[in-house]
Amino acid sequence: MTDTTGARTSEPTLMRAIGFTRNRPVDDPDALVERDVPRPELGPHDLLVEVRAVSVNPVDVKQRAHADAHGFRVLGYDAAGVVVATGDAVTLFEIGDHVYYAGALNRPGSNSQVHAVDERIVGRKPASLDWADAAALPLTTLTAYEALFDKLHLTPSSAGTLLIVGAAGGVGSIMIQLAKVLLPGVRAIGTASRPETTDWVMSLGADAVVDHHGDIAAHVLEVAPDGVDWIFTAASAVPGAIEAYVRIAKPFGQIVAIDDPSHLDVVSLKTKALSWHWEFMFARSMHDAADLIEQHRILNRVAELIDEGRVRSTATEYLSPVDPEQLITAHRIVESGRSIGKVVVFDE
Repeated sequence: MTDTTGARTSEPTLMRAIGFTRNRPVDDPDALVERDVPRPELGPHDLLVEVRAVSVNPVDVKQRAHADAHGFRVLGYDAAGVVVATGDAVTLFEIGDHVYYAGALNRPGSNSQVHAVDERIVGRKPASLDWADAAALPLTTLTAYEALFDKLHLTPSSAGTLLIVGAAGGVGSIMIQLAKVLLPGVRAIGTASRPETTDWVMSLGADAVVDHHGDIAAHVLEVAPDGVDWIFTAASAVPGAIEAYVRIAKPFGQIVAIDDPSHLDVVSLKTKALSWHWEFMFARSMHDAADLIEQHRILNRVAELIDEGRVRSTATEYLSPVDPEQLITAHRIVESGRSIGKVVVFDE
């Protein structure tokens, strides 16, 4: 392999990585552990990235708590870093490029010294952001963008009201910004439940914020008496949520969800002819979709918006260095369900 100067170097055989060996609660000191593991071999379209920062998402927590470790499983999806090697068919990046990305669910994670990732799901890191602020964005940005434009099919000429349930979370925090910047005819209502989360959602540009505790439908209808056209939710599994969405939505409205309810009564959507969509940003990489490169394009587009000063990072909590202790702290914050924006972990 070559280093960032193009000189030939001897290739190490092992790297440091952080993951789990079996499912443990977050308060267990061995919930995440460090191991030396083989460095990844690159496929034709792969980049080898020297990881400088990562962020923790709910999917990390779910994997640690419930997935099969297969002996030892490296966690981590969001990452920002430097390209240090490339596969034979790579055309989008060169050694030395600064990148950010969300990785793939069916490959080893980014909580490692170096990480292999398909170039087609990688974007140019926003030049105006440091490693930590960039690492906060990819997974939630892809989720929000795909929900708005691939699922709800919104365009710059769309007009109506969008409800974002759980707007202070990672996805909601970037979705509000994308909606206000790219969809000028859309009114964005966010939900929150605490003064600090309400302030955060308003600071991102929401047109209104309502409390999602109690009778969420009544709260939404106070600020949108005619109902809403589109609903994004990370909380469809909450008891009574579907019934509330049916009350809130206008006829022929659309709902897009990202969580995992054990049961979904879609029959209740029929009387208003409502459409239900699932958004899962890992679907493209998991199934090697024909339009896989679309995620590269999305991340580059959002990087432009950030460098133009129209969108900002959603990082709110910073931990360092990238080690098991700090990652466990990040998992604990995310698992609490009370985090705002994103938690990032970075190396100095």
